[in-house]
Amino acid sequence: MRKIGKFLGVLLLIIAAVAIWKREEIGRLQAVLGLFKPEQIVQNFSHMDAAFLTRSIAVAPPVMPLPQGAPMPAIDGLEAWQEARSVTAMVVLHDGALVAETYRLGTGPDDKRISWSVAKSYLSALFGIVQAEGAIQSLDDLVTQYVPGLVGTAYDGVTVRDVLTMQSGVKFNEDYLDFWSDINKMGRVLALGQSMDGFAAGLTERERAPGEVWQYVSIDTHVIGMVIRGATGRGIVDLMQEKLIGPMGLEAASYYVTDGLGEPFVLGGLNLITRDYARMGQLFLDMGRRGNTQIVPELWVNLSTAPQANTADGAIGYGYQWWVPQGAEPGEFLARGIYGQYIYVNRATGVVIAVNSADRGFREPGAYESNIAMFRKIASAYR
Repeated sequence: MRKIGKFLGVLLLIIAAVAIWKREEIGRLQAVLGLFKPEQIVQNFSHMDAAFLTRSIAVAPPVMPLPQGAPMPAIDGLEAWQEARSVTAMVVLHDGALVAETYRLGTGPDDKRISWSVAKSYLSALFGIVQAEGAIQSLDDLVTQYVPGLVGTAYDGVTVRDVLTMQSGVKFNEDYLDFWSDINKMGRVLALGQSMDGFAAGLTERERAPGEVWQYVSIDTHVIGMVIRGATGRGIVDLMQEKLIGPMGLEAASYYVTDGLGEPFVLGGLNLITRDYARMGQLFLDMGRRGNTQIVPELWVNLSTAPQANTADGAIGYGYQWWVPQGAEPGEFLARGIYGQYIYVNRATGVVIAVNSADRGFREPGAYESNIAMFRKIASAYR
């Protein structure tokens, strides 16, 4: 019994030492496990920097102006929709003017909110810029041409176009409600300060041949980031600051959640105030131009926001990391993230809508459709 007691004492000391040594990683893992709890989700989504490693992106004046416009007309059902979908913030622009701005559930205009997959559309815009500059020769180049470390993985033989359209064929479980899914394993890699590059390189299985069928696979977006880094020899944060977010003229400094090596979580880790999400929509409504400066090539704006992928039924279009809703009119597209994050653009009406939410029911039947219906109702008020 004395030996057992000594053994248990030593074991407890070891556990305590490991807990102290790894307290930051353990804290981040606990944050991931509690990220979507009902009592914490709103606070968490506005303060991701309290739980994760981050890298900031500074503002670069002058700020893109959002002059105050006439208040948006009353929209039938708007408040009920906001309540049902746990909307935390909404900013509406019309012809570049701010016509509506609301904050709910204890949030405010200065909260920097997590983008989730809305960040994918930002990375797509950066890709279009560096490709136009000649860093990437062709969308039909293999990703391994720019990222040799992916030779021998599931991405060997996959083209740049395949990852832009999420047609890599890589086996990846995107079920957010399955603790053991690939997407949740990836979240734990991030929380524990491990390498996202290493996670991507650890994927070795395919479900189908590359380029055949669209399947939403978030890690494809990380590979796009790897391609950009390999092609330019530069980091994503510096490129984003220099070529997109800086020239766009954001109002407030933003930040990326990062892995343990400082690489940004490009597929979902961008955090901005809601007015600055709206500025991205305005940039794309204006064909990638801010004033006399072409920030994102006009050709890329058109290509990336048009259907490019072989979606199963064609009902929802997917471009180069942008979405095209069913029945879209020309110039209608959106960036979209889990739990109700959106940048909606309707060029025909001059309307941009940025929405942040903490919608735990975002996958319920009809939830997405109700969001699109509300965005279109708002846009229709300006026809």
